[in-house]
Amino acid sequence: MKRAFLFQLFVIFFVTVFCALGTWQLYRLQWKLELISEITFGLDSKPIKYSNSIKKNYQRVSAKGKFNFDKQIYLYSLNESGKPGYDVVTPFRTDKNQNVLINRGWIKKELKDSPSINFKTETDSEIIGLLREIYKPSIFKPDNDISNNIWFSLNLEDLKEATGEQFNEFVIFLEDSKAKTPLPKKISIDVPNNHLKYAITWYAISISIIFYYLYFRRKK
Repeated sequence: MKRAFLFQLFVIFFVTVFCALGTWQLYRLQWKLELISEITFGLDSKPIKYSNSIKKNYQRVSAKGKFNFDKQIYLYSLNESGKPGYDVVTPFRTDKNQNVLINRGWIKKELKDSPSINFKTETDSEIIGLLREIYKPSIFKPDNDISNNIWFSLNLEDLKEATGEQFNEFVIFLEDSKAKTPLPKKISIDVPNNHLKYAITWYAISISIIFYYLYFRRKK
């Protein structure tokens, strides 16, 4: 009797866990569909003048101002081929005296701190890019190495400590077809979306466990 009771608890526990995982994947599916919709909207949108008050994710924006290459940071990143390097993220002050971060694109590791990745200009620069929200990093990401200017996430408190400037929770991903180094990152709607398949898998496992349980109970 005790063994049968423990077996029932075992079945209930794992069915509950796998159903919960399936439901979580459905929530992730809804989030991913909304994300794809946002990206699609952004890629089809016309640039609007940047302002710190804009909170629309993947909105295409334009801005005029000056880069601060002395305070730029290097965010560890992989390129499209999976090669490790850095995203060059440069503070930018607009002609409206607003601070914003510009992700100018990816470079090889050996180009870190190289003057060749920057340009000199006495006039304001005009940029166009996609506005993207800075998401909170996962617990598995290492802490930023501020002293060596090696970053793993865009933490606003760390950014203020490193640059002395306050930024909002958005970064502009530069769009410039002529730029090669840094190479601007391509944003597309081709994002992995296997959450429905995962949800079906977890629910199927739960149903299988229930059927096996009923089969052995009836047999016994």
